[in-house]
Amino acid sequence: MINRNLVRGFALMALALGFGLPSMGYSLGTLGRAGPGMFPFIVSCMLFVIGAITVVRARLVAPVHMDFQVRNIAIILGSLCGFALLSHFVNMIAGIVFLVFCSGFAGTSYSWKRNLKIAAVLVGIAFAFQKLLGVSLPLY
Repeated sequence: MINRNLVRGFALMALALGFGLPSMGYSLGTLGRAGPGMFPFIVSCMLFVIGAITVVRARLVAPVHMDFQVRNIAIILGSLCGFALLSHFVNMIAGIVFLVFCSGFAGTSYSWKRNLKIAAVLVGIAFAFQKLLGVSLPLY
């Protein structure tokens, strides 16, 4: 039996290494004056620690059986592709709404009210990024 928690921890650690090691190729700078590699390196370090804690915890608790739901993986990948296409050809608000409502089909229960709340919060975050931080997002 494959332990889902163990695989989850190793996947987080691999993802952290995948982004953390290349970020060391950029200048890290100092904490007072961060370079372009500092942010991805710090986030990768935190993700690696979370992955290591997950691996240790997986050894201490009862193993949980891992099963793959190919249908759910396909729904999530389709949602991400639809988000990218709608964001590029229509606008990002339509992409966010599509992503939330389409990926909701992968869950155990579907609630359009919950999806509407999640989409509203994500659109609000996107507006905050655009207006407050000056990130160029094609929201409308």
